[in-house]
Amino acid sequence: MISVNGLTKRFGSKFAVANLSFDVRPGRVTGFLGPNGSGKSTSMRCMLGLDLPDAGGATFGGRPYQQLEHPLHEVGALLDAGYVHPGRSGRNHLRWLAASNGLPLSRADDALSTVGLADAGGKRVRTYSLGMKQRLGLAGVLLGDPGTVILDEPANGLDPEGIRWIRDVLRFLAGQGKTVLVSSHLLSEMALMANDLVVIGKGQLIEQCTVDELVQRYGDRWVKVTSPRAQQLGEMLQAGGATVQAVDDTTIEVRGPSAAEVGELAARHQVVLHELSNQTGSLEDAFLKATENVQEYQAGALR
Repeated sequence: MISVNGLTKRFGSKFAVANLSFDVRPGRVTGFLGPNGSGKSTSMRCMLGLDLPDAGGATFGGRPYQQLEHPLHEVGALLDAGYVHPGRSGRNHLRWLAASNGLPLSRADDALSTVGLADAGGKRVRTYSLGMKQRLGLAGVLLGDPGTVILDEPANGLDPEGIRWIRDVLRFLAGQGKTVLVSSHLLSEMALMANDLVVIGKGQLIEQCTVDELVQRYGDRWVKVTSPRAQQLGEMLQAGGATVQAVDDTTIEVRGPSAAEVGELAARHQVVLHELSNQTGSLEDAFLKATENVQEYQAGALR
């Protein structure tokens, strides 16, 4: 269990994180979301004692990170996959980490095999691609089989197979009862991976809820109708106050009435339906709606 309470961090007169509080439950993957400049990375650094907060803090199973005697046994964290001595081999990097936490050196080879780097363990890190460094960083996280895992953009640099692999790994870890907190800008992946979400903007909490709850609160909802008489049905629905948008000659999107109400109207007028289904917008759409007032950088309209 991760508990963040009143976390506050300033840089000069600017608040990077402002009185931020949230909990991360074990057995679930929690996505940590926010626009660029929202304070996600600063929050994670303060949680792990890499930056000193001005107020508040975080605990892991009731204790701050600084009080953990053997951190790799309890909290595995990856914030910057590139922060590795480039002259060391991947294997020696992991052996150094293992030795620093009283772990057997054999754990290095086990971890390399787990992340798919068994054949690259003897190569110097300077020769690694970004995706390989991400895998090496995750190997370091898994060395001590910690109960809590914290990752910042773990899919950065990974190919499609690697992205799917990281998704499967995190869901597997949560399935073992571990506490998993992961920050990512890949919202399509977060929709597949995460159970819960913590959404922040300008250093403050916007929402803490499940993925489905965020989509329900902020996402668009409509009824998709496919029919040979879609245009006629659309005109009848508009006459009743619905908002109708034509997709093509046989498909319309209806906002306002429920699918049942659309179906009943079609039945009364003997309109044949090929499809009648409720539709919900994506997590990406819901996220953009939830954070539209806290975006630090907003692009202008395309012309």
